[in-house]
Amino acid sequence: MSSDHVQSAERPAGSAEAPFLELLARGASADAYEQPVLIARAEGRPAERIAALEAAKAVALRVRSELEGRRRREAELSALFETAHDLAGLRDLDAVLRAIVQRARSLLGTDVAYLSLNDPARGDTYMRVTEGSVAARFQQLRLGMGEGLGGLVAQTARPYVTDDYFKDDRFQHTFTIDAGVRDEGLVAILGVPLTLGHHVIGVLFAADRRARVFEREQIALLGSFAALAAAAIDTANLLTETRSALTELERANEIIRDHSGVIERASDVHDRLAELVLRGGGVHDVAAAVSEILDGTVEFSEVAPAEALEASRAEGHAVRHKDDWIAAVAAGGEFLGALVLRGHPGLDPVDQRTLERAAMVTSLLLLARRSAAEAEQRVRGELLDDLLDARDRDPRLLRERAVRLDADLDATHIVLAARLEGTAADADQEAAARRRLWSASSHLAATRHGLAAARDGGTVLLLPLTTGDTATELARRTAGHLGTAVHEAVTVGASAPVRDLAARPDAVAAAYEEGRRCLDALRLLGRSGDGAAAEDFGFLGLLLAGDRDIAGFVDRTIGPVVAYDDRRGTDLLRTLDAYFACGMSPARTKDELHVHVNTVAQRLERVGRLLGEDWQSPARALEIQLALRLHRLSAPTRH
Repeated sequence: MSSDHVQSAERPAGSAEAPFLELLARGASADAYEQPVLIARAEGRPAERIAALEAAKAVALRVRSELEGRRRREAELSALFETAHDLAGLRDLDAVLRAIVQRARSLLGTDVAYLSLNDPARGDTYMRVTEGSVAARFQQLRLGMGEGLGGLVAQTARPYVTDDYFKDDRFQHTFTIDAGVRDEGLVAILGVPLTLGHHVIGVLFAADRRARVFEREQIALLGSFAALAAAAIDTANLLTETRSALTELERANEIIRDHSGVIERASDVHDRLAELVLRGGGVHDVAAAVSEILDGTVEFSEVAPAEALEASRAEGHAVRHKDDWIAAVAAGGEFLGALVLRGHPGLDPVDQRTLERAAMVTSLLLLARRSAAEAEQRVRGELLDDLLDARDRDPRLLRERAVRLDADLDATHIVLAARLEGTAADADQEAAARRRLWSASSHLAATRHGLAAARDGGTVLLLPLTTGDTATELARRTAGHLGTAVHEAVTVGASAPVRDLAARPDAVAAAYEEGRRCLDALRLLGRSGDGAAAEDFGFLGLLLAGDRDIAGFVDRTIGPVVAYDDRRGTDLLRTLDAYFACGMSPARTKDELHVHVNTVAQRLERVGRLLGEDWQSPARALEIQLALRLHRLSAPTRH
């Protein structure tokens, strides 16, 4: 045992955090956080000391997970905005295009990314930059307009995506193109156009060597990179024109100064925006920074005058609307909002370009954060799917995956099955409603340090049970929260509390089935839109519960009477048995017990005070009789 470990274990209970702070400071692995607790146990430290170390360890692991998450998000944002920064300080067009292709491949997680440019002289399009390609013939491809997926994108100026290139007959297959694609081994391909104004100048691609469905957000993200590539080419063309003007015009020096000033100012603006976003700034922080740069009021809005907004989206530029300027914030044809410069009718081209670039940065920021949130939701769903299907039985790996999501599989949890109760008009509306339920469930799980996944036409949630809470209360709160979020009734069935999920992944599947049985019972009983657990259904709960909690049912039903007899040495239980056996007749009961009828009345009055005035109602009486029989069966045999 090292001296550092000995010193950490010998510190007083008040400094339980110290060894974990040292581990955080030196960036230790997650396994190292178990050492202080193990050492304390080996040395026979008091339970209070070990509990303090356990609590400090849990906090430290959460801090470590948060730090790792922030570093990962910072890296993703850096990749996005370094491209915008490179564009602002453009020096080498090839270098910028290579950076765009590399980062597009990295962010979409594809095997290959490449960019082609149109050749007006030959009337076709040719490969300009590739990343991840291994086939020489593919890297030298030229596509006629309308040939192959890329030729179709270049011709129609619309994004196209294929899950399986060789099975897709929407575009013209040629021997040359198919041979190049086959050499590269590509299957799924996404292509988006590079446009300047109304003109297509090329195509940006992302492709995989396996079948894959590209999501709409991924198509939009690649479209944003295509806009950056088109802007890079546009800027490079401006520089070329400026250099040509040096030899052709008498005012060459003045032109150079003007263009250099525009580029330098654009570089300064993008440096500032990139720095702001990398520090964790949001959309409204970008608007505030641009307000200061333009000496006006810039606001991000999700609504704007339709005519001006459509003109901005179509032209790719900021447009004037009365005394305001409007720049559409869009990606891949999806409208995300607008940057509006208020009360500033006079705007020079440089400031107009600044507003347009700010809108582009805003769209990247919105897409990046949406992608990060959806990626986290998918990861949470995958972990819960693995627990439900018991695919991963290694407790250590399960715990590590949960810790990265700020979840604790060693805590007590409830498994909840949730389902919408509304009737959709068609399949599309039903699918949209399910997506809303999944999104709301994922958000709730993330805020509650739990997990959520879509399953069986609804969602399943795994939420920690806090001290003093019950499965019933959690089910009802969840039903109310999800119903409010999706604007429809949501029914939620809950399992009994489950523990040791990492060591017992099968318990999650069993608990889910119990939650589904409770959900079905609620719907059969006409309680749609409510939440409940097995304990809410009386003796029916014994049939719904996965573990048949007989002792719990007996305690909930006649526990006060059992406790009273144990404390006072009375015969209330025997009196109840006789009372029900005699058809609930006090006169016959007194003969059975050989006591006075007044004694029977007094005992039954005591039972009423213990169990409630409605204890003789048919439903309660049935449950009490069942509980009495179960209690007799479970009681130890007396000799």
